[in-house]
Order: sequence, then C-alpha cells, then structure tokens
Amino acid sequence: MDLDQLAALRTPEGSAALAAAERVAGGDPLAAAAALRSAGIPGGLAAAALTQAELRRRADGKFGTAAAGMFLTRAGLEQATRRAVADRRAARLRAADVTTLADLGCGLGADALAAARAGIRVYAVEADPVTATMAAANAEAAGLADLMTVECGDATAFDVRGVDAVFCDPARRRAGTGRRVFEPNAYSPPWDFVTGLAARVPRTVVKVAPGLDHALIPAGAEAEWVSVDGDLVEAALWCGDLAAVPRRATLLREKEGPLLNASGSRRVPSYHLDGTGAAEAPVGPVRRFLYDPDPAVVRAHLVAELAADLDATLADPSIAYLYADEARPTPFARCLEITDVLPFSLKRLRALLRERRVGRVEIRKRGSALEPEKLRRDLRLSGDEAASLALTRVAGDPTVLVCRPVPAGG
Repeated sequence: MDLDQLAALRTPEGSAALAAAERVAGGDPLAAAAALRSAGIPGGLAAAALTQAELRRRADGKFGTAAAGMFLTRAGLEQATRRAVADRRAARLRAADVTTLADLGCGLGADALAAARAGIRVYAVEADPVTATMAAANAEAAGLADLMTVECGDATAFDVRGVDAVFCDPARRRAGTGRRVFEPNAYSPPWDFVTGLAARVPRTVVKVAPGLDHALIPAGAEAEWVSVDGDLVEAALWCGDLAAVPRRATLLREKEGPLLNASGSRRVPSYHLDGTGAAEAPVGPVRRFLYDPDPAVVRAHLVAELAADLDATLADPSIAYLYADEARPTPFARCLEITDVLPFSLKRLRALLRERRVGRVEIRKRGSALEPEKLRRDLRLSGDEAASLALTRVAGDPTVLVCRPVPAGG
C-alpha cells in the first residue's frame, strides 16, 4: 500500500469500501473482489479495502475489537505487540510515574497506543512514511490523538531529552524483503544505539526477540521473557530504576478471561517468577510427577527457582524437565503423573500402548531428536484411551515417559 491508497481509504468512499469489504472478507478472495466491483467500487480501492479487511480479521487475535478500526500492513501486524502484552508494559510504566514517553520505531503504534491508553503522553517516531501515517490514523481511530503524536523520521535523530522514558522496538527484519535479521547491529536502529539509550534516558525499555543471547543483556538491566497462553512472544529489557530483578518470566493468560480492576477496567491475568538467572537446580532421579516449565521460565533461566518452589529436581542437568514427589498447583509449568519410564524403544512403546488400548497421544519432547508426528505414525495407535508421552534423556540415555494429566488443583 502507498500513501495515495491509504488516503483513499480514509475518505467517505473509502470507508464505504472498507465496510463492504468486511462483509465479504474471509471467503473466496475472487468472489469477494467480484462483489465489490459489482457494487461499483473501483478496482484499486476494492483491492486495498479487501487487504485491510483481511488484515483486520487476522489482527483480532492480537488487538481484539480495536482491530476493526485499525490500518495495518502484513509486516507491521506480524511484528506488532499483542495488546495484552503492550497494556501490561504500559501499566508498569505508568506505575513508575512515567508521564511522557518516546517510542522510537513505533511501527503501527501498538505499544504507543497502550501507553496513551494508560494516560502517558507519547511521542512516536517511525521511519516508513506509510507505517507512520497508519500509526497516526490508528491513534485518531482510538480517540488518542491528543496523547499520541507520530513523526516520520529517523529514530536515532530524535531528541529524547524532554521525556521521562524511552521505549524502543528495533526492527529485526530487512526492509523490502521481510527476512529476519539475527545480527543485532543489523537491527534498525542498530543494537549499539539501542543499548546506549539508557545512558541518555535511564528509564529505557527495549523490546527484543525471545531468543536474545543472555550475553547481550546490559549490566544492571532486568531481562523479562513474556508468554501468552504458553506461547513465548517476546522479551524486554528494563533499564535504570525500572529494573526490579535480574531476570523475570511473565505469563499472561488470555484464555482465563479478563479480570476487573478496582476502576472497572479489564486486565489479563498474569503471573511472574523472578530470580537471578544464574542458579542451578539439583539433579536427582525420575520421580512420580513431571513438570514441563513454561517457555518463558526456560528462556529466563529460572528453572532452578521453579524447582525450589516445587521441591523438584532435574533428571538431566541440561534438560528443563522437573521431577517431584508431589503435584503442587503452579501457573509456571504443566504437571503430569508418570506411569511408566522406558528406555526408548519403538517396539516396546508400541506394545505398551497397544496393551493399554491407547489411541490418542500428546507428545512432548526436550532433549530428543525424534520427530513427534513421525513417531505418532510409527506407533500405529488404536484404541479409545489417551496418554501423554514425554521424549527426553535421563542421565544421558534416550527415555520415554508415559504420563497422564494431573487434575486441576493437583
């Protein structure tokens, strides 16, 4: 999309085209295009409206009902922060008495909008003209234009001296190709600039990829990994007095449904586990219960802290499965009861599952090279019972754990 197409969508005729596109989106794209043309909508406007309608449908999972009024690009939507994550970050900034924020590289504005909803005055900068115009339009659609302004320009040239805090989400894809960038100094803005922000504005927050190398974490910063309903979605570095702990794993549970604050506003249930990220969990034998930690806990190197909470041990020092004698309720791991521990043998496992009439298996793995779907086919399951399999290593040996779920509450 270019600026002319975006401008056309923001006219009364464009609004009508968008409304028509939303009524036919989600089905056969050729039939949808034909329906708009038969309604007298010009081809170029119809194509742009259908693209937006489809992107808004996809964005519902990230932004909820707000997606219906947003302008989006495919790349921008893919990289945008989920609303629950952005709202939680904004609430934390507001609780730290941040009143003015520079968002350097705002993209479509997901984080800037969340900060503005929290009452923070946001000065957003975006290098791409179309994306910057969309971010400004999204602020207007959300009724937040008085708290959020968008400047099209170079984030590295923005004067940050007049704000309380800085948020930066460096682009980790190449412009034009969309390919991922793995070398930090190839980010935009580059990593050296990003990590240097905290020396200029101590209260700096940086959104980073969840695969961030711990060696790149600046001294004194808090590194937080965030998962949503068990999916690891991002990491963030909190600098200056925003840093509360060395490492944090934050779990958001959208599927649990929103909670109401005292003010009546909605929030997603969240849990966090803190620690140094340097502790090591004790090693011991396989015990009655298996705990599979949330990926945010694993990436934050907080398995040892979780082990201490659960009175659990590792069976292999390099694999993040925990074992305990009791099932304790925890939001930080899935708990299963182990019924059988077998040295891995396809023939022996197939015989055991056939004997127990197991026709459905959930397959988890840590430290195993086996492909779950291939194993599922090779097992040739039949029966009306279900089981969970954990493929792993115990004291270095390939092992399969046959398990059953632990009822809620342990």
